[in-house]
Amino acid sequence: MYRYRRPLLSAVRSVISGSRGQTSDRVAGFVRGSAACQLATVSSACVTARRTLHVTTQLCNVKETPNHTEEEVGAFTKFIEAMGFTGPLKYNRWKIRIAALRMYTCCAERIDYDEFFEKCSLPDTLNSWFLVTQLHVWMCLVRMRQEGRAGKYMCHYIVHSMWEDVEQRCKVMGIDATHRKEGLKAMTEIFYAALFGYDVGILADDSVLAAALWGSLFNYRCVDPKQLELMVEYVRKQMQYIDALDGEDLMLTGEVKWRPLVEVNAQSILKVVTPTYNDAGL
Repeated sequence: MYRYRRPLLSAVRSVISGSRGQTSDRVAGFVRGSAACQLATVSSACVTARRTLHVTTQLCNVKETPNHTEEEVGAFTKFIEAMGFTGPLKYNRWKIRIAALRMYTCCAERIDYDEFFEKCSLPDTLNSWFLVTQLHVWMCLVRMRQEGRAGKYMCHYIVHSMWEDVEQRCKVMGIDATHRKEGLKAMTEIFYAALFGYDVGILADDSVLAAALWGSLFNYRCVDPKQLELMVEYVRKQMQYIDALDGEDLMLTGEVKWRPLVEVNAQSILKVVTPTYNDAGL
């Protein structure tokens, strides 16, 4: 077992103590940018052999989840949020931070990395671990941003937990401060570029999603189309699965049980397991 894959407990303290940077604003910018990726397509239909060809211009429809009711926000809340602060939320902030840490833990500790490395021909390195982890973090961000302002607040701490974990794993490996700073800077650029690429891919067809995975996960080195096909199928079914999870349960527990990379029983995707939590939301 490589040292970078050891579970770390320092993330708990970092989540409770607060956040560094303005990560949520950057995540929000990339997710909003994905809305511009819907393209117009032209479809033609010939009704009968004797009738002329009729061409119509239609927008390419993308399957979307039901829209959530927009929260009513007062003028004071809008003002303080415009100043960079967080207004009152639907759920307790401490519970959201704990749930965010749990959700990140599901991304970092509940994935069979050995299977990913084997099926995708990835080397067992810190960088490969990060590429697989960021894919699952992105899927969580997409899901939680559907939960309004509280969901966006949770996204901020999911990403914060990720960077704290990555930095601690670098320290465990003995990477000095200078190289650690340079590596974290490079990983940050990779992460936000991957967010944008995945956002574009999930809204488009499988070929666009495959291109995003080829660049962000495989680093343009995949030569086996079956590996790309496997990962496209994995992302699609995973997004379908977590979209079906109850938003309140996710906000209170942060529990996500990922589908396996290779599905033994495809029908099991339709059976969503409801998380349990106590009266305190823990």
